[in-house]
Amino acid sequence: MQELIPINVVIGDRTYRIKIQSPDEELVRKTLKTINDKIIEFKTQFAGKDMQDYIAMVLLWYATQLPADNEHSPNAALLEIVKKMEVQLEKAL
Repeated sequence: MQELIPINVVIGDRTYRIKIQSPDEELVRKTLKTINDKIIEFKTQFAGKDMQDYIAMVLLWYATQLPADNEHSPNAALLEIVKKMEVQLEKAL
């Protein structure tokens, strides 16, 4: 097993420190960019009370973009990371 590296990620207006495997860093950063771009897109298109509303919209959008066979797709590891971040967000809120 490879050693985990700590990185800071920003989702919406919050920073989180997570540990990932080094080969996954590029994929995680690209996904974060997509997430944050979608947050901005939804903020301009829809009325929401706070950042949590937009993050929920992005999570719903992202979940519907995944292939039906999540277990065996390359996105399975990424989905697990998103689920962990969602748990951290829920704890923080």
